[in-house]
Amino acid sequence: MKPYVILGNGVAAAHCIEGIRSVDKETPITVVSAETHPVYCRPLISYYLEGRTEPARMNYRPEDFYAKNNCTVLYGRTATAMDAAQKTVALDDGGVLPYTALCVATGSSPFVPPTEGLDSVEQKFTFLTLDDAIALKQAATGKSRVLIVGAGLIGLKCAEGLRPLVKEITVCDLADRVLSSILDNDCAARMQARLEQNGVRFLLSDTAVRYEKNTALMKSGKQVDFDLLVLAVGVRANTTLIKNCGGKTERGILVDDRMQTSLPDVYAAGDCTQGMDASIGQQRVLAILPNASLQGHCAGINMAGGDAVFSNAIPMNAIGFFGLHALSAGSDCGGEVYEETDERHLKRLFSKDNRLTGYMLIGDVARAGIYTSLIREQTPLDTLDFERLKQSPTTTAFPQRERRHKFGGAV
Repeated sequence: MKPYVILGNGVAAAHCIEGIRSVDKETPITVVSAETHPVYCRPLISYYLEGRTEPARMNYRPEDFYAKNNCTVLYGRTATAMDAAQKTVALDDGGVLPYTALCVATGSSPFVPPTEGLDSVEQKFTFLTLDDAIALKQAATGKSRVLIVGAGLIGLKCAEGLRPLVKEITVCDLADRVLSSILDNDCAARMQARLEQNGVRFLLSDTAVRYEKNTALMKSGKQVDFDLLVLAVGVRANTTLIKNCGGKTERGILVDDRMQTSLPDVYAAGDCTQGMDASIGQQRVLAILPNASLQGHCAGINMAGGDAVFSNAIPMNAIGFFGLHALSAGSDCGGEVYEETDERHLKRLFSKDNRLTGYMLIGDVARAGIYTSLIREQTPLDTLDFERLKQSPTTTAFPQRERRHKFGGAV
C-alpha cells in the first residue's frame, strides 16, 4: 500500500494529516521534515527568545500525535526531486518514496539579498525557525549590539524578543515605514513609536549596501557597528520541487480551491502556495497561519478521496509589540472608510459595493473576528446593522435568525 506523503512538517502538514484521517483511517502517512522538531507554533519563536516559553511548550500537537495518526516522520530529510508520472519523491539521503497522493507543504525560505562583504560577517542569522531562534539566543549577550535588516513582521518580532537580552538594537529598511506590507502610514507610525519607547532604534529609507566585518555601511552614508546581524528582508515560497517537475508556479505554487496543483494527485498547502484572495478576487501568496491550517485540512480531505473546498482565504495579520496590539484583515479597495481614533486606539473599516473589504485595528482588538467573518463570507452589509457594527463588533447587529446560525444562539 503506497502511503500518503507530506513534504514539510509545519501547521499546514499537521492539518493535512488530520484532514486525511477524517476520511481514511488506515493508509500510512509519511512526513518528510527538514527540521528535527515535531510540529510547533512558529509565531512563538520570538517568545522563546524573550524567555516567555520553552521549545517543549511550543508544540502544536501532543507528543503522541504522529503515532496516533499512523505517521512516519523522517526528521532532517528534504525532498530533492519529484516524478509525477511515477508518483515518487527522491530524498537527499538517496531514498525514494512512492505515494498515493502527495501534499507539498514546504513553506518559505528567508530571502538573503546579495550584499558586498556579507561573507565577512561572522555572526549572522535569519529568524524563521526554532533553530534560528535557538542559535540567536545562544549568541546574544548583555553587551551585544544588534543590527536587524528588515522592518517587517519577522524583523520586528525578532527585535521585541531580543530587547531584554542585548545592549542595543537598530532596525533598518528601505521602506519609509515599518510593516509597510501590512499597515498604512498612520498605523505604522503608532507601532514604530511603541517600539522606539522600548529602546529599538530605526533607520528607515535606508539599508546596508556593504559590510566590513562588524560594520554596516548604509545607503545613506551612515555606519552602523554591530555584534549580531539578523537578515529579515523577507521570504520566498519554496516552489522548486513543483516547478522542476513541470507544475505551474508563479510567486507560489498555483492551487485551485481544492488545493490541487496542476499535477495529478499532487496538492499543496501553506506558505508555499498561491491561491485566490477572496477580499480582492485575485491570486496571491497568503503566508499566514490561519490560511495554512485551512488549506492543509482541505488538501488532506481531498488527498484521501473526500470532497472539500477552501475558497475564502483572505490576508490577516495579528501583531503586537510591548503590549500594543494590532489586527488587520482584507484590503482597502478604494471604497468608503469609517475611522475612529484617539491616543489609545485606532479603527479603520473599509467597505465597497455593500461589502466590508478590510479593516485595521490598533489598541482595542476585541471581537475583531466578527469583522473578519464579514470579509471572508462577503456578507452584504444591508442585511445587518452596519452602523452598529461600526461602533462595536457585536452580535446584536445581526438579525436574530443569523445570530442563531452564526453564533450558536447568541442574542
